[in-house]
Amino acid sequence: MEELDALLEELELSTLQDSSEYSSPAPLPMGQHSRKDSNHAETSENLSVQDDTSPLPVQLASTANIQEPNAYSKVQERKESPSPPKTSAATQLDELMANLCAMQARVIHALGQAWHPEHFTCSHCKEEIGSRPFFERNGLAYCPKDYHHRFSPRCAYCAAPILDRVLTAMNQTWHPEHFFCAHCGEVFGAEGFHEKDEKPYCRKDFLAMFSPKCGGCNRPVLENYLSAMDTVWHPECFVCGDCFSSFSTGSFFELDGRPFCELHYHLRRGTLCHGCGQPITGRCISAMGHKFHPEHFVCAFCLTQLSKGIFREQNDKTYCQPCFNKLFLL
Repeated sequence: MEELDALLEELELSTLQDSSEYSSPAPLPMGQHSRKDSNHAETSENLSVQDDTSPLPVQLASTANIQEPNAYSKVQERKESPSPPKTSAATQLDELMANLCAMQARVIHALGQAWHPEHFTCSHCKEEIGSRPFFERNGLAYCPKDYHHRFSPRCAYCAAPILDRVLTAMNQTWHPEHFFCAHCGEVFGAEGFHEKDEKPYCRKDFLAMFSPKCGGCNRPVLENYLSAMDTVWHPECFVCGDCFSSFSTGSFFELDGRPFCELHYHLRRGTLCHGCGQPITGRCISAMGHKFHPEHFVCAFCLTQLSKGIFREQNDKTYCQPCFNKLFLL
């Protein structure tokens, strides 16, 4: 600062001297007078010689020959006087000011403080940050590489730092492009995902792999269902295995893991009465490879019940002994 003050004082003195030299007029030499004064003196002398009583001579002149000043003549521009040369003090002051401006331009303001560029470095790798972008953590500056390596969340799939968008799911963080179905590999859309054994699945694969299957069509059961025969069913799939009619009474018969109505259950088991065609639920009589209700095992001619089990067969029909003798032995 003392050097700057000295230079300013010297510059001010040199400026005052230069201005005084250019502003003071030069004195005229002795014996010389201005042209105006001489002309005035000559005119006075001529006037004093003339007599007041003598007539004054008249001189005629043409107005065309009178030289009038041109009102439209070009005005000559004033030439600027050359500036005085710079002194050594002014030159040094200019250099000093240029250095100060350069120093101010190289100052970095960050974290509420001013830094030399070479002193503003990454707190981890110690490389100069300069005017590049940086990250702040607990009052310390970090370059982007070290900040992301030390503090950014990690992707649960690739374990790399997440630099931009982060997706949070299943208590973990993911790159959005790395959060996909564990079975088909498709990125999840608006329908979301399902979790099984800490793995994400799309809806299609989750239902195909883990949802209960219908006992009738083997497709996933999603909403309404029926539980029967130790499995689940779509309501429209729980029908008789032969006639496909629903069980309106709520009762059914199971055979070989399939539900049947009463009629087709007994038909498959061979327990329909050969006489009336209805299921036999109680006592039955077996004869001629068929089963009968006891009351329906009768003579085909007289319709008498063959209660004692004695009958005669003719053309796949049963007859009592008297009717058989009457019809076929005569």
